[in-house]
Amino acid sequence: MARLKPAQSRDPDFLMDAPVGDGYGDSREAITMIRTTGPSMSAANWGRLIALACLWGLSFPLIKVAVRDIPPLTVLFGRVSLAAAALYIALRATRTPIPRGRDAWVAFFGMGLIGNLIPWSLQFWGQKHLPVGLASIINAATPAFSVVVMHVFTSDKATLPRGLGVALGFVGVAVLIGPTLLMSAGSALALPELAFLTACLFYAFSGLFGRTFGRLGLKPLQTAFGLMAATSLMAAPGGLLIEAPWSLPLPSLGSFAAVLALALASTALAYILFFRILVEAGPTNVMLVTLLVPVMAIMIGVVFMGETIEARNLAGMALIAVGLAFIDGRVVRALARGGEGGKP
Repeated sequence: MARLKPAQSRDPDFLMDAPVGDGYGDSREAITMIRTTGPSMSAANWGRLIALACLWGLSFPLIKVAVRDIPPLTVLFGRVSLAAAALYIALRATRTPIPRGRDAWVAFFGMGLIGNLIPWSLQFWGQKHLPVGLASIINAATPAFSVVVMHVFTSDKATLPRGLGVALGFVGVAVLIGPTLLMSAGSALALPELAFLTACLFYAFSGLFGRTFGRLGLKPLQTAFGLMAATSLMAAPGGLLIEAPWSLPLPSLGSFAAVLALALASTALAYILFFRILVEAGPTNVMLVTLLVPVMAIMIGVVFMGETIEARNLAGMALIAVGLAFIDGRVVRALARGGEGGKP
């Protein structure tokens, strides 16, 4: 294992050991993929973030359809196992080496446990009881948890503009969903809501754990495959033994289609994008996707389901956009530079 030179290591918490060779490709490519965890993102990563939000925005209605006929843990197992199979085919098609080495697979199983198996089990169960809109707004708590976790455990400290951005994002999501849905949640939904909030906390810690992948020098496709393969092995007992899906009535074709779409679009493709952003822009930035997901859900509804967009939807989108600008930091720095330039 080769240690990066000081000139190459911008973030001591993120850039430690980068492997040379060992089946992961050229070491220079691995070093190029790793970036500091600062607040700014490139235009390309903003594009990836929006695409990721679209894919994960679809996941809420897809999960809702799937769990009507299929038990939650079985849906989870189907999602990750089909995604792992698709990613394996992609690895072979692109002649990308399968990840090897103890460090890589320890990271895959650790990330799969805290970033997939536990939070997805909680959310899949919770979404049997929660409306799709309410589920998405609770899921938007992830960036706030992420900022706190990164502030406490890493050198990526929260700033006043970033905190203000998170607050504006939450206000925007609340406006987007609307007060009627929020006020309609009774005590019967308390446990599902708590399950979703607990999942958000696990997502935040998974972003912290995900910094490990920067040291491994893996390509996003390799990381996505390893993560789905490890999660599949851990999800198999719950999906196959506990729920025994073969003993249940045959699910509808719509439920099967929802699981397939979850696996291929909202998981396999989405996680390639997720790890690309995570490595290049850092965990706090990649968690911004949860603020965009409700926006994408509204847009998907308008385009594909014939729903109408209301004034509060536009207001919510505007607040989220402003919040993202504060968290990203470029607008704040540009305004600061403009103010300094205007001084006598």
